[in-house]
Amino acid sequence: MNKLKLFATALLCLSVAGTATAQKNKTVQPDGNGGITSEMMQQIKKSYGGSASDKAMRNILVNQSPAKLAMNYENATKFDSHFSNRVVSKAVTDQKSSGRCWMFTGMNVMRNKAIRQHNLPADFQFSQAYTFFYDQLEKSNLFLQAIIDTYKKPMTDQEVEWLFKNPIGDGGQFTGIANLVEKYGLVPSDVMPETYNTNNTSSISNLLSLKLREFGLELRELAAAKGATPHKLESRKTEMLGTIYRMLALTMGEPPAEFTWTERNAKGEVVSTERYTPMSFYAKYAKTDFSKYYMVMNDPTREYYKVYEIQYDRHVYDGQNWKYINLPMSDIAPMCIASIKDSTMMYFSCDVGKFLDRDKGFMDPNNFDYGSLMGTTFGMDKKQRVSTFASGSSHAMTLCAVDLDKDGKPLKWMVENSWGPNYGYQGNLIMTNDWFNEYMFRVVLEEKYIPANIRALLSQTPILLPAWDPMFAPEE
Repeated sequence: MNKLKLFATALLCLSVAGTATAQKNKTVQPDGNGGITSEMMQQIKKSYGGSASDKAMRNILVNQSPAKLAMNYENATKFDSHFSNRVVSKAVTDQKSSGRCWMFTGMNVMRNKAIRQHNLPADFQFSQAYTFFYDQLEKSNLFLQAIIDTYKKPMTDQEVEWLFKNPIGDGGQFTGIANLVEKYGLVPSDVMPETYNTNNTSSISNLLSLKLREFGLELRELAAAKGATPHKLESRKTEMLGTIYRMLALTMGEPPAEFTWTERNAKGEVVSTERYTPMSFYAKYAKTDFSKYYMVMNDPTREYYKVYEIQYDRHVYDGQNWKYINLPMSDIAPMCIASIKDSTMMYFSCDVGKFLDRDKGFMDPNNFDYGSLMGTTFGMDKKQRVSTFASGSSHAMTLCAVDLDKDGKPLKWMVENSWGPNYGYQGNLIMTNDWFNEYMFRVVLEEKYIPANIRALLSQTPILLPAWDPMFAPEE
């Protein structure tokens, strides 16, 4: 069944469900019972005239994807790989079949700095497997402790429901990088390499979710039982986390406590061989003051120049939820340009699938002319798309280039992706400034690129939003 049929079926189901609910509650409908009558059906059918051109279009569409047929030929000449300002990037990474875009993006920002500062080889990488191991362990603890904290609430409470629906996952935010590397450090990729299960996360994620839900039910019962004490709950939770640790170690390998690593320069020549812990390695090659990083977002459904905080928007229980400054695009773009001009990449997230020419790796709102194909219009603006769940941040990448006109205004942007070097344009995606304005949602900037008046906004008491807010699903 294609997407159009699915959509039509969904609308019909909603209509029927709405009618049944109205009848049950004896709600009076203004015209009839709200269902599709035979008279309505006759009027609806008139929208498809069955002309020769309609039949020709139908014969084409039933055998092809609308995206292929809606490709805008007039837009094909707009693709251009020249950029006036670009941060020099190294080897493109590949997250494989996992939702770790947030991790690859954040670590690519740190990696680029490490390569430049220490003259490391272009293919140097920090171990995503190491960081992912602790991400999964910490998320497990976050879930289990949240279950303990909410045990007095009924299972039908929205927060409790959300927890059991989302016990763990491989998606995340820039918060994860800040939380995890400050607590556990980093190791080079050859010290803890990728495994099948770090590259293909669905199987182990499903197993972890199943076990955590079972543990969650047990903890709720234990917490509610007579004689339950914080010590008993902590002790049982620790035993549960031992099971999770074992599952992770069996599928990903156990993280090293110490290791010996040989540093080589860009020419492959040996510089030194030393003994490290993950924390000492992080301190030497990637030490970051995350207090000087700010996440700004463009959410037109909410008031600008306000600070927002998302419940559970962290990867470790004892961390802090990340805070977002909501700004218009006219404020965000100049800060991004300043960062790129200073050779500093940025964590960037967007609604990556919208109007993406996958062959070229080119994103533009005019890439596909669905209106002409379907004989209608698709006219929602960004605010309307977000408020109706039609758009939201879905993927994180590394913002690395901008092309400016003679007046310093952006024409297009480029991001380094983590889908391997053969995807898109040499592993990158290029977007027009129109697409950037419509589908970019968040970017993380260093303090020095943000005007003082915007940084001062963080003195506000943040507006707390629930974890299920549509704008803040984990990026994959």
